[in-house]
Amino acid sequence: MTLAGYQTTLCFAPDHPSLPGHFPGRPLVAGVLLLERVAEALRAWRGERLACVREAKFVAPLEPGEAAELSLTPAGAQVRFEIRRDGKLLARGLVEGATDT
Repeated sequence: MTLAGYQTTLCFAPDHPSLPGHFPGRPLVAGVLLLERVAEALRAWRGERLACVREAKFVAPLEPGEAAELSLTPAGAQVRFEIRRDGKLLARGLVEGATDT
């Protein structure tokens, strides 16, 4: 963790409560769960809450039990995120944080 960026590993347990409905018979980690982890990482890195998702693109699925790497990097006043599994891009986007006052 530095001012230049932040990295953490993501992994969702196969018994996560959201998985049976997303999707029955072939569960995938929902994009909203990935964005929740982006928000948690932003809080851990900068002490900011997620104020706005400017863009988010989900290009490949993450299956329960698979590990993926989340990285955050500054992009001006915004923060760019990428989620990769074994180097393959799963999701990317741009978010804005805000401090609690």
